[in-house]
Amino acid sequence: MGRYRRLEIIRSLDPVEDHWEIYRLSASFEFPWDYRKALEFALFRTYAVPSISALLDRTREFAQRPQRRYDDTLLLMGALTEHGYDSASGRAALQRINQMHGRYEISNEDMLYVLSTFIYEPIRWLARYGWRALHEHERLAAFHFYREVGRRMGIKDIPTGYGKFETFNRDYEREHFHYRDTNQRVGTATVDLFCSWYPAPGRPAVRRALYAAMDEPLLRAFGFPRQPAWLEKAVERGLAGRGRLVRHLPVRRHSRSARDPGNRTYPGYPEGYRITDLGVPPQ
Repeated sequence: MGRYRRLEIIRSLDPVEDHWEIYRLSASFEFPWDYRKALEFALFRTYAVPSISALLDRTREFAQRPQRRYDDTLLLMGALTEHGYDSASGRAALQRINQMHGRYEISNEDMLYVLSTFIYEPIRWLARYGWRALHEHERLAAFHFYREVGRRMGIKDIPTGYGKFETFNRDYEREHFHYRDTNQRVGTATVDLFCSWYPAPGRPAVRRALYAAMDEPLLRAFGFPRQPAWLEKAVERGLAGRGRLVRHLPVRRHSRSARDPGNRTYPGYPEGYRITDLGVPPQ
């Protein structure tokens, strides 16, 4: 298979009718590492909203079990990506997600914002760092995929247009990104988790690189320090350089949504867990 063969397939599909197939090809085969990192940052951005961070802070899950919460989220989202939201695995994942959310009072606007980050943060990430530009079909497919996921989660008033939902996303951040102590606690716990994946001597450098990858409104909302311009440029160039390197690597032949070698909570994965056991345990 040629390096751009899947792009030809994506171009031949309809971004509305075939949105799950396009999204799976894009997220699981074309850009699996980028989608994973972008979705990490997508969730991270939501912690800069005080109403969201306050809820997460109260549960103490990020302070006590950050790695499990991270792995559970990836597995639930991976089931939707790999098998589709109407498959047996997809329905089980959505049921578990809805059960967890149903235990808390979460505003529809907050749910809409979280949903929007899953669409637009990977698109923005890939515009900067992807090994190729996203095709319009891939961008629209992501919109329609998550719109259907949101509908099955009971989220109301999801914008019907790609541009309208992106405008909502940007306006929401401008209005709701404000510093609170809960933002900082949840954000710091998450940064600590990301740093823990690297050898101890390199963790201070990883932390600074993570800060350097954040935009100014996000840094202010968390109370994190701005990094020197040279470090911000170095991180930007490093990620963009990785994209250029990936362009010359062999074509991926197996889905990364189905198998994640980085899973730390379930060493027997993909067999070592059940979807019904994922997420916050019952109170």
